[in-house]
Amino acid sequence: MKLSTRSRYGARLMIDVARNYTHGPVHLRDVAEREGMSVKYLEQLIIPLKKNGYIKSIQGPKGGYMLARPPEEITFGEIIRTLEKSTILVECVEQPDTCERSKHCPTRNIWKQVARAIYDELETITLADKI
Repeated sequence: MKLSTRSRYGARLMIDVARNYTHGPVHLRDVAEREGMSVKYLEQLIIPLKKNGYIKSIQGPKGGYMLARPPEEITFGEIIRTLEKSTILVECVEQPDTCERSKHCPTRNIWKQVARAIYDELETITLADKI
């Protein structure tokens, strides 16, 4: 399994915001500088994270971005599922028609189990565990 840059950068963004949870909102330019990422890329990541209720924006001169929920309530499984287009290891798991062997494939259920195990584990790790 290979996570996209969206997920890897999104996880780092969320950890940075979580580290500042008790200090107030953070500016994306500050996160970008600390994490060595582009502000434009972070702006793209913020959109789905806000839409799904993990980040909130604070307006005004002391504004920026904050976690919408406490860090112990946000898991890496939630973050990855929000940022990844797909959480499967092989295409035939979700779309059996892509492979003529999927109905009789001896490994299809293995890939399904492995993906489930990965995401089950990611659900046990919260932002609070990494700050």
